[in-house]
Amino acid sequence: MSNAIEVFNPSTEELITEVPDSDQAAVDAAVARARETFESGVWRKAPASHRANVLFRAARIIEERADELAALEGQDNGMNLTAARHIIPVSVDMLKYYAGWVGKIHGESANLVSDGLLGTWETYHTFTQLEPVGVVGLIIPWNGPFFVAMLKVAPALAAGCSAVLKPAEETPLTALKLEEIFREAGLPDGVLNVITGYGETTGAALTAHPDVDKISFTGSTEVGRLIVKAAAGNLKRLTLELGGKSPLIMFDDANLDKAILGAGMGLLAGSGQNCSCTSRIYVQRGIYDDVVQRLAEFAQMLPMGGSEDPDSVLGPLISDKQRKRVEGIVNDGVAGGAEIITGGKPMDRKGYFYEATIVTNTTPGMRLIKEEIFGPVGCVIPFDDEDEVIAAANDTHYGLAGSIWTENLSRAHRMANELRAGQVWVNSSLAADPSMPISGHKQSGWGGERGRKGIEAYFNTKAVYIGL
Repeated sequence: MSNAIEVFNPSTEELITEVPDSDQAAVDAAVARARETFESGVWRKAPASHRANVLFRAARIIEERADELAALEGQDNGMNLTAARHIIPVSVDMLKYYAGWVGKIHGESANLVSDGLLGTWETYHTFTQLEPVGVVGLIIPWNGPFFVAMLKVAPALAAGCSAVLKPAEETPLTALKLEEIFREAGLPDGVLNVITGYGETTGAALTAHPDVDKISFTGSTEVGRLIVKAAAGNLKRLTLELGGKSPLIMFDDANLDKAILGAGMGLLAGSGQNCSCTSRIYVQRGIYDDVVQRLAEFAQMLPMGGSEDPDSVLGPLISDKQRKRVEGIVNDGVAGGAEIITGGKPMDRKGYFYEATIVTNTTPGMRLIKEEIFGPVGCVIPFDDEDEVIAAANDTHYGLAGSIWTENLSRAHRMANELRAGQVWVNSSLAADPSMPISGHKQSGWGGERGRKGIEAYFNTKAVYIGL
């Protein structure tokens, strides 16, 4: 295949398949198909009951093909089979949630008496209506590709938009299946278009395209900045879910058994390849030594294996490039005085594996503390009181999430109020629900996804005045 991208299984380093590297002409064609369907109204003007039924039908098809999709997600992304089998029904829940919103979002109406342009009072019947924003470009990352695709596709289609979906070049396979499934469910051809290609070419062309009305992007803050610049050409609307460096704060009154499990999985789920990963673990000094030891033991006991290993918890990183980046950040920290308690090096085996790593003796300026690592590396940092830990936790340009562990209800509320993050968990890590929004503060993003906020992002509001 000419102009092709090779797709590898991160667990085995074996070639799975090749997909097209879509050029400008391919992007233009996909956008044109989306625009044609949007202007024709074949989807946006269809009865709400019909559109909802198509989405619910797609959900049923996904449920019927769950094992196939989980296996494909594991091969494509490297996630362990247990996680892949979990992510498919979670994605179905997201689709069903937004299918339930179809036809239920309305504007407001009122009879008003207002000053007219000529200085006379005029009576109007006024109303607002919500209209789908148009053609949307949906750009998704390689971590959890099926779920993040659904996080964007479901509300976009529920709102009546037509879409062009670009998966990450490393993980395109389940997105291609998703297009097939929606077509089988009755979605008209051209309403959802999947194109594959590199971010710096295909993604850039989609982002800058003058006939795309909105971009929804999940990925790094660095790429998010480039998207903001590219989108300026036609002032397209943006939803950006970007990087994170989330703190987990453990007080000495926490239930330690639950807190260790929460901290360990908040750090190591997906091998740390999660934008909300709680990689900065702040522990009150009185329990610090105990927690460091127990976290190290937790990291050491997690089985590591490939996507087809039913017992594995820790999978590989997405690529050798990503593994080398993680290794470089850890080595920089060690050179600056950080101490590795466990892990700290690549695994000597096939696949892009890196050991679960616990680090202490860090300083605030280290890359380990400042940068989003996207690997199984956590830094454990002691603190004495609330003011100290809030200052440290907020000392980052990210603001995606945070986790607090305490049995003191007043303290939990105080800390949740002070953390500058889009979502805060108390005595939990990585909790999520389709009805609850996620939004990044600071440089972790613009706008929000999930919940009512997620579908409203795909509408424009129009105000109408009817003179009486």
